[in-house]
Amino acid sequence: MFKKPKDVAFFCSCGTVTGTLLGASPAVGTHLECFCKDCRAAEVFSGQPDTPSVALFQTTPNRIKFDQGFDQVAVFSFGEKNVLRWHAKCCGSVIGNTLRNPKIAFSSIRTTILTDPDAIGRVATKANLHAPGDKPKHKGMGRFVWGVLSRGLAARITGRWKDTPFFDTDSLKPVRDVYVVPKDKRREINAQLS
Repeated sequence: MFKKPKDVAFFCSCGTVTGTLLGASPAVGTHLECFCKDCRAAEVFSGQPDTPSVALFQTTPNRIKFDQGFDQVAVFSFGEKNVLRWHAKCCGSVIGNTLRNPKIAFSSIRTTILTDPDAIGRVATKANLHAPGDKPKHKGMGRFVWGVLSRGLAARITGRWKDTPFFDTDSLKPVRDVYVVPKDKRREINAQLS
């Protein structure tokens, strides 16, 4: 049984960037815990401490609204074609991710910036679990993939994909210039990951 959806405020650690996750509920997204080096490296690049995993709520961009401080939101990527990673340049708080094509309505929000993370339910998917000598494994990935596909398709059909704070939907370009992290900087960050 899903919890009743509710709007949940979010804010960066210094309080400059604030916003709302609209209609937060396990019915509108997937609570994911990711153990991959990219998510962990994004935290370190943004000035946050390395953690074993990163918790995100995967949903659609129309559910993320910024109330103030959007001029402090910046975006970077670990490659020319990689995921876009949005953060607050005022304090380094990681906000979340989007794909590079806004027509694929996908975004995530870092659960640590939500004022009520209980509203999104428990972790339903664990991605990139590592065991020594083994390939990364996933738990609950079927639900994650189905959620991304079904939410993305519904947003495309209804036109909700155009309701995004992250992209200009006429040009299909991000609203901020994307900083591509140089490979040597990424290698330096990887060396810091425990």
